[in-house]
Amino acid sequence: MRNLKTFIQDFGWPRIIIFLFLIALFVFAPAVGVRLDASVSDVLNRFGQYAILVLAMVPMIQSGCGLNFGLALGIIAGLLGSTISLQLELRGFAGFFGAIALAAPFSLLLGWLYGKLLNKVKGEEMTIAMYVGFSFVMLMCIMWLVLPFNNPTMVWGFAGKGLRTTITVEGYWLHILNDFLAIKIGRFFIFPTGLLLFVGFCAFCMWVFLRSRTGTAMTAVGSNPDFARASGVSVDNMRTVSVIISTFLGAVGIIVYQQSFGFIQLYTAPSPMVFPAVAAILIGGANINKASMVNVLVGTFLFQGLLTMTPSVINSVLQTDMSEVIRMIVSNGMILYALTRKMKVAK
Repeated sequence: MRNLKTFIQDFGWPRIIIFLFLIALFVFAPAVGVRLDASVSDVLNRFGQYAILVLAMVPMIQSGCGLNFGLALGIIAGLLGSTISLQLELRGFAGFFGAIALAAPFSLLLGWLYGKLLNKVKGEEMTIAMYVGFSFVMLMCIMWLVLPFNNPTMVWGFAGKGLRTTITVEGYWLHILNDFLAIKIGRFFIFPTGLLLFVGFCAFCMWVFLRSRTGTAMTAVGSNPDFARASGVSVDNMRTVSVIISTFLGAVGIIVYQQSFGFIQLYTAPSPMVFPAVAAILIGGANINKASMVNVLVGTFLFQGLLTMTPSVINSVLQTDMSEVIRMIVSNGMILYALTRKMKVAK
């Protein structure tokens, strides 16, 4: 009984309720005509799409910079890498990994500048990050129109210049990870082996990094900056490194999302992608001071599972679409819960 109470206290009632609700949706789905095999396949696919974007939250949380509400900077770096990859007409794995390589310089530069800024506003990182991310998205709305792209599949047809709002990656690197070693059972269940292996590889690399000398120093900065400083660790440098890594992972994450989703989405599209990543890691049990790989994997699965299963089941029962309602409840509700709980602990 005591162990059960300890588990509930550690895991948290909100996450337990979400988990039980998700299980209930899986059990109830066949009864209302929703194919369980297709639903499980969709959940796994959406998990793989979003997991690295959620993973991008970990470095900044561990260094004490809080939740990365400026993740849009990394997403934009990834968009630059993917659009240049299409401009160069790179295809297959060369196109996918080429997009990541092309995004790396942008993410490193933006991450370095972003980190320097956050070092100037310690204590207000998350508020400033939202303004920085939103402002840069608006700037890029102009840049997507004037950058010298001329690939016919990317630019507006009537003008011959300016990138389209949505650009397909079909014919370039569509499902390059999803289809790699994919296992198909029946007509509807497809296990995206390559996608999940890539997510697992990135999570493993982050797990190893956090146990390295630099990763340990970064965690020390987030836990006790005064002690870290007294031990000879440069607090500002560690914080900047964490922001650079987070920005780079954001770039990788959006490219992984694009190959799975099938499209590059530009202009204001990066802004709405930040809050699902924040909500997922909070649902997984992280807070603004501590995060782990378990928080990333559990949170992403619960969040994306809920958003995948709920519309299907509700549509079958009520003939209506509740996806946006559930998205707002889960994202905003869980963020509010986690932040207010941390404030109570701080008091």
